[in-house]
Amino acid sequence: MEAYTDFAAVYDTFMDETPYEVWGDFVVGLIEKYGVSRPSHVDGKQEAEENSEKALEQEKNLVVELGCGTGSFSQVLRRRGYDIIGIDMSPEMLDLARKKSVEAGMDIMYIEQDMRELDLYCTAGTIVSVCDSINYILTDEEIVEIFRLVNNFLYPGGVFIFDFNTLHKYRDVIGDATIAENRDDCSFIWENYFHEDGHINEYDLTIFARTGKETDTFRRSMETHYQRGFEIDEMIGFVKEAGLEFIASIDADTYEEPDENSERIYIVAGEKGK
Repeated sequence: MEAYTDFAAVYDTFMDETPYEVWGDFVVGLIEKYGVSRPSHVDGKQEAEENSEKALEQEKNLVVELGCGTGSFSQVLRRRGYDIIGIDMSPEMLDLARKKSVEAGMDIMYIEQDMRELDLYCTAGTIVSVCDSINYILTDEEIVEIFRLVNNFLYPGGVFIFDFNTLHKYRDVIGDATIAENRDDCSFIWENYFHEDGHINEYDLTIFARTGKETDTFRRSMETHYQRGFEIDEMIGFVKEAGLEFIASIDADTYEEPDENSERIYIVAGEKGK
């Protein structure tokens, strides 16, 4: 079964303690420190662009999120004034993202697209990817190609900010562990299996979701996900091989220089010619 089909419907329920606002503050700080994009919306309104110079300014301030899922992080950045495009390959996740943006009164464009075939109609000053979306890319060649496409669509001087889970996390922390959570309307069992060959973490999700508000009937479904763990040096190598400029790496928990105990790491890479 494809990842994020049935799980999409309960994804936000199980991610309700994810610190998206904290992540937003941190990522915005990185954009302000290293990038060129700046908020273009004030009080939810954007001034009309009247000429080509202003249109280029709009591209410079555009933020594109790869692997946006249900759009929770896209909304965080939108509330901070950025013009946002969210990209994901799961139609189920994007359906929820669009509904959430309408309910919130936010004008966010969502595009169904595989990041391995990234194709934007313009450049963007910032491209971001959070919540370990990059870990779903399992081969060196595909990661380098994604990074090349990112470089191609970055506005001159723009930055690519992404996070990834480390090999240490999958192998030593959650590898071969079983995680379960029970809520009133849904429950899940998450079984991890770490494969040393290829550094792949396989996790099997069993989901039980209530079929309606007025019923005690639950539907059982299963999904299998595969994510690859990376070491910091090999990820920096992919960045450089793709033609991007490596700028910084930061431990996502301590905000310090990553070390052998880092479980999730942010990378900041810069546009470096076409």
